[in-house]
Amino acid sequence: MPRSVHRLLAGLVAAAIVVAADAAWAGNDPALDAGLGHLEHRWAHIKYQVTDSDAQYQDYKALAAEAAALVRRYPTAAGPLIWNGIIVSSEAGVAGAFDALGLAGDARDMFVAAGKIDDRALHGAVPTSLGSLYYLVPGFPLGFGDDDKARRFLEQGVAIDPDGLDSNYFYGDFLARQGEYAKARGVLTRALAAPLHPDRPVWDAGRRREIRGLLARVDRKLAAGG
Repeated sequence: MPRSVHRLLAGLVAAAIVVAADAAWAGNDPALDAGLGHLEHRWAHIKYQVTDSDAQYQDYKALAAEAAALVRRYPTAAGPLIWNGIIVSSEAGVAGAFDALGLAGDARDMFVAAGKIDDRALHGAVPTSLGSLYYLVPGFPLGFGDDDKARRFLEQGVAIDPDGLDSNYFYGDFLARQGEYAKARGVLTRALAAPLHPDRPVWDAGRRREIRGLLARVDRKLAAGG
């Protein structure tokens, strides 16, 4: 796989992710809620606080096994499938070139399965996660990427969670990659206006740094007449 393609896949480390955390795991089973909370906090630590990519890969792989076990315990719940997909998509971002696309496909299948259970679960995690995969994964013949599908899913995610940190971040990132800088700026500004999440500080601070960095790049493009 060309190095440039693998660099693109590395964006999957950011994909999907704490769309799910926006939802605060609203369930009726304390054990399920605790399991989802554990996955989210461990994911945030690995993404934002583990700096070595080899260590990240091993940590994601171990966490994906925990998520799969939670899926087996709760086969009719969308949340474990969503988090399994989130973790596996992150694993794809730091995996070797020959494994990355396979892991991304596995993550997509998990999101699709979760959507069949509840396509609005966890504040629109399913469409936003699918949308992020469709624009970050290369298109045919290398992968399943599709910008038209990405736009449709990302817009569904924003419709479900119009003021969400992640729903607006991924839509804004997609728009910026499409060269729609003015629209991206408005979406990213709305993302930064999302309420703080003091119970999930690692993710909240990390995602906002990403949004500010992206917004700065968008502003440079606009200043240059983009």
